[in-house]
Amino acid sequence: MMEVEGIYTEVFECSERKEASAEADPVMLSSTLSLAPLVESSPSVHRSQPIRITSNRMKGSDSYSSSVPSIPNPFPELCSLAKSPLLISSLPPESSQKHLIKVYGEDNNCKSVWVSRRATAREVCHLLVHQAHCSDQESWALFEHHPALALERCLEDHEVVLEVQAAWSLKGDTRLTFCKNYAKYEFFRNPTLFFPESMISDSADVSKGMTSSELIQNLLRSGTCPEIQGFLHMKEPSRKAWKKVYFFLRRSGLYSSTKGSSKEPRHLQCVADLDNLNVYTVVNSRKLYGAPTDFSFCIKPSRNPTRVQDLKVLCAENEQTRTCWTSAFRLFKHGKQLQSNYQLSKSTPRSLESSAPTDLKAESSLVAMDFSGKAGGRVIQNPTEAQTVGMEEGQAWRKREALRCSLPTVNSAARPSSIHKSQPWFHGGVSRKEAERLIEKQGLVDGMFLIRGSQQHEQCFVLSLCFQLKAKHYLVIPFEKGGRKYYTIDDGVTLFIDLLQLVEFHQINKGILPVCLKHPCVCVTL
Repeated sequence: MMEVEGIYTEVFECSERKEASAEADPVMLSSTLSLAPLVESSPSVHRSQPIRITSNRMKGSDSYSSSVPSIPNPFPELCSLAKSPLLISSLPPESSQKHLIKVYGEDNNCKSVWVSRRATAREVCHLLVHQAHCSDQESWALFEHHPALALERCLEDHEVVLEVQAAWSLKGDTRLTFCKNYAKYEFFRNPTLFFPESMISDSADVSKGMTSSELIQNLLRSGTCPEIQGFLHMKEPSRKAWKKVYFFLRRSGLYSSTKGSSKEPRHLQCVADLDNLNVYTVVNSRKLYGAPTDFSFCIKPSRNPTRVQDLKVLCAENEQTRTCWTSAFRLFKHGKQLQSNYQLSKSTPRSLESSAPTDLKAESSLVAMDFSGKAGGRVIQNPTEAQTVGMEEGQAWRKREALRCSLPTVNSAARPSSIHKSQPWFHGGVSRKEAERLIEKQGLVDGMFLIRGSQQHEQCFVLSLCFQLKAKHYLVIPFEKGGRKYYTIDDGVTLFIDLLQLVEFHQINKGILPVCLKHPCVCVTL
């Protein structure tokens, strides 16, 4: 106990001194208050004791409040949490097992959602799809994005989101991004494109007379992957130089050959163990890491915070080679779990709607109605009927609008139809480079497309289409015929009254395109 000097306390004088002072000065009554230092050896010093104050004030207030009659609340719905007009997602849930996570859209706007402790990436995607009212419920994914290191990867559907976030650095800027990824399971649909025969290891079992495509399909069905081999550029640690090394990817791990392309065990050196690592795509690797090409990927430990010294950055010669390596990493690490995820991803939208949370279903305030009868309108309960009626109404309105805009009597400034601006595949005036980045991020699947305004040609548009892991661009020009205005991409051979008709036609017919339009490149606002 520390001794404190200079502490003063109340000293009450004895009764004789009180009486003497009272006689000398009648103003002084009862006791006098003086300040003196606290001395332990002084027997006449008494420590002051705390005085208990009775709660008369509280009793008075209680009696006063009880005497005032209660005033009824005229707006009970504003004070009830269950009926509050505030967003339910912004309030903490009653259960303490819920956790708040922040998810970003491709427009850099974020949304906070409450998820359970064991919520998977698939469940969080379904939650965001219903909250954002996405018309397309397939191929959505969560991306783990490291802006400072230019790394990103797609979370597997079975991964627990909170466990992924637990490995992040608290001082970093790592975030979750919600967007489309059509190529997540594309290697199950088109395995020969992802695993070329030249990259399959010679040690694969081909003694049964199977072709390479049959071998790959059998391996994928069993939840495994053929051994991959080939040259990759590897960034040397603590140096800016890149070295070309021959690698082997097997079930036991990633190996590099110290002597050319030799497979002898004495020449193989283990680079990484597949169980404790994740594979990332490197964005803009030329500028940040000095890579020889733009087709770089990175492997790093999955349980530790991301550090630059832990990264192993590899660079391929083309997009097909990089896709082969990254897909093989995923298959060797997750095995049959990816096959199970792929089967679950093929669920119909109707089954996804039935599995949606009940509180999300109650948030929707828009209903389909039919005003064709004389009764004044009815609510369409059947979802199939509502969708059919909506499509018929939309097509009828589009035809009327397109014919009105194509008439020669209409002012030229009002002729172009603006219906394409409300379509998910239209991205305004984004640049060519940004369009290629969006297509690359959402999977580089054959048939993925978007339409954007041309930055070089006035009143023209550009159709950006993905084919064989590359983005191709086609100019859509206005064309006048018979005093009416149309659009064409083949110099007037095929004419379309608007961009929506152009898209619908090429979703069925290739025309001059190398492949039909299949997957729109979509950006959703959270």
